Amino acid sequence: MIGWLLTAGKFIGSLFVGGSLDGILKTIDKNMDNDVAKEEVKAEVTKKWIDRQADLLVGRTWWFQLFFVIPLGLWWTAVILDSILPGEWRIAALPDPLNEWAAWILSALFIVDGGKALLAKVLK
Repeated sequence: MIGWLLTAGKFIGSLFVGGSLDGILKTIDKNMDNDVAKEEVKAEVTKKWIDRQADLLVGRTWWFQLFFVIPLGLWWTAVILDSILPGEWRIAALPDPLNEWAAWILSALFIVDGGKALLAKVLK
């Protein structure tokens, strides 16, 4: 049962992050002597890894960044490079009301994430 869980965990983990779980499991294999304890630790690590990856998939993080933050970041980077480097790139402005929405949403994102980080430090 534990072997099947580890194999499934490795496969699912490699789908999400491209092999980082495999590196962690190899480190456990290399540094632990007791085989039973080693397999228990590997099973627990795999379970936690899968839980965290599932949390990421249902959270706003991946899709919000993929569809909103990354495209806007690329656009703003192009605007900044256009203002720094010589030549004209002819970068189009964001259409109304997207330009206004982008500013409000990203501002709210930084305020919320900054507030969460501040509260986490204060409440520790």
